[in-house]
Amino acid sequence: MQTRTKYLFLTFLASWLLLFLLGGARLRRFPFFSGRRAEARRSWPRWAERSVLPSFAGAEEPQDGRVPPGPSPRAWRAARRRVYRGSRCRMETCFDAARCARRGFKVFVYPAAPGAAVSGTYLKILAAIERSRYYTADPEAACLFVLGIDTLDRDHLSPQYVPNVDEKIQGFSLWNGGRNHLIFNLYSGTWPNYTEELGFDIGQAMLAKASFYAENFRPGFDVSIPLFPKDHPQSGGEPGWLYQHALLPKRKYLLVFKGKRYLTGIGSGTRNALHHIHNGQDIVSLTTCKHGKDWQRHKDARCDRDNVDYDKFDYQELLHNSTFCIIPRGRRLGSFRFLEALQAACIPVLLSDGWELPFSEVLDWGRAAVVGSERLLLQMPSAVRRIGLERVLAFQQQTQFLWDAYFSSVDKIVHTTLEVSAARPCCRRRLCRPERVSPHTQIIKDRLFPHRSRARFFWNALPGGLLTLPDFSTRSGDFPFYYLQQGSSPSDKFTALIRASASASLSQPILRLIQAVSRSQYCDQILVLWSCEKPPPPPEKWPQTTVPVTIIHGRPRLSERFLPFPEIRTDAVLSLDEDTSLSTSEVDFAFVVWRSFPERIVGFPARSHFWDAARQRWGCTAAGANELSMVLTAAAVYHRYYHSLFTHYLPPALRELVDRLATCEDVLMNLLVATVTKLPPIKVTQRKELREPGEQQAAAGGAACSSPPHDCLDQLVGWFGYMPLVSSQLRLDPVLFKDQVSILRKKYRHLEKP
Repeated sequence: MQTRTKYLFLTFLASWLLLFLLGGARLRRFPFFSGRRAEARRSWPRWAERSVLPSFAGAEEPQDGRVPPGPSPRAWRAARRRVYRGSRCRMETCFDAARCARRGFKVFVYPAAPGAAVSGTYLKILAAIERSRYYTADPEAACLFVLGIDTLDRDHLSPQYVPNVDEKIQGFSLWNGGRNHLIFNLYSGTWPNYTEELGFDIGQAMLAKASFYAENFRPGFDVSIPLFPKDHPQSGGEPGWLYQHALLPKRKYLLVFKGKRYLTGIGSGTRNALHHIHNGQDIVSLTTCKHGKDWQRHKDARCDRDNVDYDKFDYQELLHNSTFCIIPRGRRLGSFRFLEALQAACIPVLLSDGWELPFSEVLDWGRAAVVGSERLLLQMPSAVRRIGLERVLAFQQQTQFLWDAYFSSVDKIVHTTLEVSAARPCCRRRLCRPERVSPHTQIIKDRLFPHRSRARFFWNALPGGLLTLPDFSTRSGDFPFYYLQQGSSPSDKFTALIRASASASLSQPILRLIQAVSRSQYCDQILVLWSCEKPPPPPEKWPQTTVPVTIIHGRPRLSERFLPFPEIRTDAVLSLDEDTSLSTSEVDFAFVVWRSFPERIVGFPARSHFWDAARQRWGCTAAGANELSMVLTAAAVYHRYYHSLFTHYLPPALRELVDRLATCEDVLMNLLVATVTKLPPIKVTQRKELREPGEQQAAAGGAACSSPPHDCLDQLVGWFGYMPLVSSQLRLDPVLFKDQVSILRKKYRHLEKP
């Protein structure tokens, strides 16, 4: 009898367990089962009750006083299926890599329909593409397509919302189900749930989206971008706070927040609890209820007190005087204050669970931000207090680097998006044939050849992934700005590159120059870029030298001197004009100095830039002064990587501008190197009687400073969006130079001889 009772009890227990496992979700809906669990399921904090905190809506939200119910799991899944019907898309399945292998990585922008409303922000994104080296106006030559329809704001309550997108894109002959398309979006969903609903079927298109949920993000296919404001600059952008001001040992505040408080609805949990960590001393956490149309009607008991404290502090003062800035989620996961904190060197403390951070595939946010959890808000003060000063300084430096490299302008955000989307390895074996890839397309090689893609290191170290081209090398030790960090040094030889253009025969200046350069103990070879219309003299007419002399046939275009010639085998390039007059000692000393500063331009003729307030433009001067910001490439040493950067990083339109202005290639190269290094060039000693190139000949670059009609520097700075040149008062001389000692004790004694 006892055995039978025991078996009956076990059978009954097993039946109940099976019932709860298979149908528990439905049973728990009955009041008998749900009454006690309701308290346990209540969201934290417990005081956030609807009876205590009435409905509070923002300016764009309904003001009917009702609290809309949250979406059911089924509704969430349905909304996700509507947006991500191609949720299994990867580069291998939803992207035609063969199209890129045939034509290179070029981007085509659909023309906007006549009378179509396009926001200013989306116009900036399209302009960034058209200003880049990726752009093509020929759809047949394109690898990637971007819609001309504004898809940034998909909140149907917004005035920027564009209806009937599905109907419009289905009429495009190139749409092809979204294949090889990239869609930009900043705002998705609407009140009250703010799902990722876009309102149209994206098909097999890639998404470049802000406030991306990690569960919806398709790794290796989509790109997470930051949320940026309407007035974000097109190019250039403001520098980071640490570039403008000295770094103080310790800031006044440790942790700050100042922003809106949502009483109910999505995103309200964290912001309603922020007041708990406020101590009014080193931790300032301020919220306000003054937002929305009828905020006074919906305010709670704490609103008046919060509003009084809120007005006591200035947001910019808090931002620039705090070590850490809290970045909580709003109605959506992303926030404008994220980029504001990066620029201000205020270390972001992220409280936005499930946010796929911008460009997270390549950027290491663990070096620039504290990624917290919304549930652990009250532990944040103690957590940031435990971070040591050395790590705080490293965090702040990394915020400045990331801001300047990827986020300070719309151009940089868009170009990073294109680079990230293009650098995905989607190579299939039948496409991985080097002969099928054009030698002039460097980005598509990242996609077709994974072993040629940028390492994560390049994206997270100066000067950044946009300025380190994998077509040049995938080894950090081959780039000039990593020598010091890697503990290496450049090669001990240089290649002299002499541009000949003024005459069709061998003149005495170029003969003397070849002989002087060839006698240098560091010279590996001499290349003569023959840019004359007449053919060069036969080999027997050239001087006999101890190093090989190679003639390269070129066109009469000044920008050609900076092509990445395969004949250049050394790290250093000595760039010379045919009429330059240098001695062997001058060449030797300049090269020795360059080996200590391989990331900079080292040379002889210098120029300086200035702001002409009367004409409201930039200008440059060749007048002898103690300050310099450019060294002309008529006689200068620099790393050969800058030839690749000049050719492949700058858009063709900018190089064509230089050729039209005729005397501007020196200025553009100096601007480019300054953009990379953030450092000035270095001027070295020259003989007293040496006349600076450009005084009589425009080829040396002097006319770029002396001819007002050309406006060379001003036009180039307009493209960069800011002035990258850095001024210096440094000139390097040999030891004992001009000292009253015996000439025999001086290594470069010929520098002082007439």
